[in-house]
Amino acid sequence: MSGPVDQPGPAGPQTAAREVDWQDFREHLATAHKDGRRRWVHAKQPAGKWYRWRTWMSWALIGGMFAGPFIRINGNPLLMFNIVERRFAILGHIFWPEDGIIFAVAMLTFFAGIMIFTTAFGRLWCGWTCPQTIMMEMVFRKLEYLIEGDAHQQRALDAAPWTAAKTAKKLLKHAVFFGLSFLIGNTLLSYIIGSDDLRHIIADDPKNHLVGLGAMVLFTLVFYAIFARFREQACTFICPYGRFQSALLDENTMVVAYDHKRGEQRAPWKRDQRLELRRAEAKGDCVDCHQCVAVCPTGIDIRDGIQMECVNCTACIDACDAVMEKVGRPGGLIRYASSDGIDHGHPLRFTHRMKLYAVILTGLIALFVFLVLTRADVQAIFLRAPGTLFQQAGEGRISNLYTVKVINKTHRDLSVQFHLDRDEGKVVVLGAKDFIVPGDQLAETSVLVELDPKHLTSSTTPLAIGVYADGKRIETVETAFIGPRK
Repeated sequence: MSGPVDQPGPAGPQTAAREVDWQDFREHLATAHKDGRRRWVHAKQPAGKWYRWRTWMSWALIGGMFAGPFIRINGNPLLMFNIVERRFAILGHIFWPEDGIIFAVAMLTFFAGIMIFTTAFGRLWCGWTCPQTIMMEMVFRKLEYLIEGDAHQQRALDAAPWTAAKTAKKLLKHAVFFGLSFLIGNTLLSYIIGSDDLRHIIADDPKNHLVGLGAMVLFTLVFYAIFARFREQACTFICPYGRFQSALLDENTMVVAYDHKRGEQRAPWKRDQRLELRRAEAKGDCVDCHQCVAVCPTGIDIRDGIQMECVNCTACIDACDAVMEKVGRPGGLIRYASSDGIDHGHPLRFTHRMKLYAVILTGLIALFVFLVLTRADVQAIFLRAPGTLFQQAGEGRISNLYTVKVINKTHRDLSVQFHLDRDEGKVVVLGAKDFIVPGDQLAETSVLVELDPKHLTSSTTPLAIGVYADGKRIETVETAFIGPRK
């Protein structure tokens, strides 16, 4: 699963590594040759304060991701997206398809949040919280360093002939990758069907779940391919975020940027070289060591400017700061800044566009909160039983058969009754004497609605049925009653 050896080593760039130094570099991907062949990225292991902060945040997010399906609030999962049963749990609250407007507003709020966040802070999401980046850089890449060594050792291993030691290392790495991918796939499944159902499937005979097992193997292969083969290409080829960010970034957006005013002209720093002499020769602080390129997980040179492939992972900041410390210059040659801040020294500003996005986001959040707080606790749906007509009941009454679905959105069991708004008939629940709807569940039953023929206005009579829970009216459902022609 390894590719060509073409990344810069710790002592400096190899010839092939600078193949991407074309004048029109923005027209080409850093991970592809001119003829389209893959350039495999062997990123050097980062080290520094930013990497430590990202590591701590990543462990917290990874812990939350794997623990999420097993955390319960009021007996419900913290997060669940059960597409099959069309049940969704967010922070312990169950949402149903009937809550589609809430889901739509939530999605609009999410995307509006991405827009304002990207406008202000660039691709901070990608480098710090994106599951793909976190799992790749903080789990799979770390395991690769542990098994195969740092970047130069990985390149040497790929170039070496196939021996028993090389085969063992490769088999161990990919076996670990596949096992982790299987674990991730099962975690994703628990977000879909719930942790209880997942535990039942695991404990049950696999022959009873061949379809699900086949789907899980497919998910595992997809994750394995992403982390073992596609890697940074999942960000540059598949994910659309990097491509539409160009419409959101401007000169005031905070990005990982190279201070070209301070760094140019680039030149190696000679031993015992005085700063005054270097300035007299019009040389900047950049010593052209290529360490920023060596640690980049997407293989770009940040000194070329803002690029689609940059995920704001800060690896280049740590690498550059370490070099600046060695040559006695202050850090921050590569840092979080805006292009306007680099060019003119202006601080980060809250622009009019950010303000507009903020107003829109605030409005969407307010609408979402309003919809959640005013959501009905119980929702009933009356549907005429398919294929049935009216029937003659006792005492000359006319009856219609309905199928009733009741969604209980509270956390407690409810006893539900149905009554006509007028006294011209009655509603009879078939089956159990008391219709109990468990908390956060959908229950279904059949009811007969009986009316006196004198109250029928036509062959189809509008009808209003009151839905009561624990003796209180909670909803009025309108339906149609079919009777004989007048």
